[in-house]
Amino acid sequence: MDKFLTAADAALRTLFAAPRATQDSPARAIAPACLAPEERQLSGALMRVNHVGEICAQALYTAQAAVTQDAALRAHLLEAAREEGDHLAWTRERLQELGARPSLLNPLWYAGAFAVGLVASKISDGVSLGFVVETENQVAAHLQSHLRRLPEQDLASRAVVARMKDDEERHATNALAAGAIPLPAPARALMRAAAKVMTTTAHYV
Repeated sequence: MDKFLTAADAALRTLFAAPRATQDSPARAIAPACLAPEERQLSGALMRVNHVGEICAQALYTAQAAVTQDAALRAHLLEAAREEGDHLAWTRERLQELGARPSLLNPLWYAGAFAVGLVASKISDGVSLGFVVETENQVAAHLQSHLRRLPEQDLASRAVVARMKDDEERHATNALAAGAIPLPAPARALMRAAAKVMTTTAHYV
């Protein structure tokens, strides 16, 4: 019951409370850029997709931390979730600055990621960590693509995305060192397909 209540509280805070970062956003010290309407729209859409990714990260890590019986692994997952919480706050802040809104389907994205995290964790801690490695690697590649697509003068968004990419790569490395089991090729392909659907939809909705 305690784990259920903790997970429910985490979901409500992620989806409906204003996120608070433990570190200042990388964009904080950057002067606002003068963006053309189409550039602002593109940046807003890309940051909405990134915000969805952070919603899913909170769901994934919350589910995994709730299931594992390994105290050290739970602490590792919760620390990663804390860092992802900073990303959540930074992307939400950037959305507001761009005059863009979060995805209307955030509850759906959260529920799906939470379910996947539960299933992976129920199999084994190694598989759970393997899912983290693959997820973070795919997210890092996705963020790299956003660095190519963001307007050159949108230095604030680019600073946030670059910092997030570095953190995601570190999370993947840490999960691998913690005993991750590589996922089979079909599982990785299915994850890429699901991510494609999510990112394409969140770009607009």
